[in-house]
Amino acid sequence: MHQQKRQPELVEGNLPVFVFPTELIFYADDQSTHKQVLTLYNPYEFALKFKVLCTTPNKYVVVDAAGAVKPQCCVDIVIRHRDVRSCHYGVTDKFRLQVSEQSQRKALGRKEVVATLLPSAKEQQKEEEEKRIKEHLTESLFFEQSFQPENRTVSSGPSLLTVFLGVVCIAALMLPTLGDVESLVPLYLHLSVNQKLVAGFIFGLITMAILRT
Repeated sequence: MHQQKRQPELVEGNLPVFVFPTELIFYADDQSTHKQVLTLYNPYEFALKFKVLCTTPNKYVVVDAAGAVKPQCCVDIVIRHRDVRSCHYGVTDKFRLQVSEQSQRKALGRKEVVATLLPSAKEQQKEEEEKRIKEHLTESLFFEQSFQPENRTVSSGPSLLTVFLGVVCIAALMLPTLGDVESLVPLYLHLSVNQKLVAGFIFGLITMAILRT
């Protein structure tokens, strides 16, 4: 005799529940959004019972709030908002989908879906657009501040050391050359021709560096 394959025992509350979408948004100025559909999927090899609970049942009508889903099938659950008033704008309600085996009462898994009523779809789109603009401006300002120090460095003038070396080279070139006996400058300040050539070469390099900046 063949032994019947036994299904492993499922732990209460640990079964994943697959629902789409996980958030419902109703818009007061758009009646087409007052009716929304939740889809419950059953990817398992056994049938499931389901039940829909709500934190504020007086605000909603749930069509087929309880039922069954065949193995590897899905069902659509229609939810209607019946209390569209300004006092409910921005209030978040919750739906809980609870599933169990058909032969048992214990809940094998549960999933929460949030629902929110907003005044206008256009206002919501406007707020999202303003948020994107603010984020873009913030990013632009960040990059400008990041590159600003580099721009300052590139556009800054010659450094103090460069100017000092240039002045020293000019002074060296103006000093008398060795052998000039008619000069009133003390002899120890007389420079050789080679020393003046070096000073002139350094002054030329400094001039090129200043012109490039």
